[in-house]
Amino acid sequence: MHTEPSHTDLAQAAQWYACLRDGSASAADRAAWQRWLASADAHAAAWRYVEDISRAFEPVRTLPNPRATADQLSTADQRLRTRRRVLASLGILASGGVVGAMGWQQAWLPAEVMAWGADHRTSTGELRQLTLADGSVLWLNTASAVDIRFDTDERRIVLVAGEIFVETAQDHRPLRVYTPDGQMRALGTRFNVQMTAAGTQLAVYQGAVEVRTFATGVTRIVPTGQQTLFTAQAIAPLESGDTAREAWTQGSFVADNLPLRLFVQELRRYRRGHLGLADSVADLAVYGNFPLHDTDRVLQMLAATLPIRIAQPIAWWTTIEAQS
Repeated sequence: MHTEPSHTDLAQAAQWYACLRDGSASAADRAAWQRWLASADAHAAAWRYVEDISRAFEPVRTLPNPRATADQLSTADQRLRTRRRVLASLGILASGGVVGAMGWQQAWLPAEVMAWGADHRTSTGELRQLTLADGSVLWLNTASAVDIRFDTDERRIVLVAGEIFVETAQDHRPLRVYTPDGQMRALGTRFNVQMTAAGTQLAVYQGAVEVRTFATGVTRIVPTGQQTLFTAQAIAPLESGDTAREAWTQGSFVADNLPLRLFVQELRRYRRGHLGLADSVADLAVYGNFPLHDTDRVLQMLAATLPIRIAQPIAWWTTIEAQS
């Protein structure tokens, strides 16, 4: 059974990587690292994990031909945009074909690739606010992407990846948000939609939203102050909405007695690289209003109020430990 490397093994692997990466390690250092690496399968797995993360942060200038690489990425982006325009012209993204479009998205390309060619997208840690053609306001959270399709019959927002907040304007055309799980029809609303591994999370802050699942056609109206998680097959029972959730549209993350493990889980969405957490401090309670645009500042704020220390052996590898 596959298990992720433990926090301890990952921390040790990161320390070894920091020691070896600049080329100044002695022969004794390299021998000690080899002994550590061979002493347990878990050590080898942790080392591979650190290598994978670190490889993503190697500067483009280390590539054999960085200019050619950049040109290839640009060409791939243009080809994907062209493919999407052709599909749209064929009606795949039209109102009757959204289910087919979602199936095409999942079967042909990963979400990351689809996000790269979306009409609007944000990178990790980036937040954007857009005013749409009808006057509606759309916020994109970190690492999010949407396609916008307005026509004479419908205002359509396709959430390709991540999370959005929508404040609808009055218009005779219905406004619908689509995810691979289903469609949401706004009924004079302010609402939040997030794609998660478990399904689509919907929270309504004003008005109401009608949800319809793609696979089963189940429908439910979610009123103000309520939220639900739904998949293509089913809609979970309604729950009270998280009133602090919409703070992200203002660049803030509000925590009120939130376990540190859940706080870090959310913070990882806004921070590049690895952010680890020791089990010994995972249940500490977090309170406060934190700036999402500056995760380094967030970590400093945590260290100032909790019995923790922040370790960062390399720029893209950060761990939260108990104070020694």
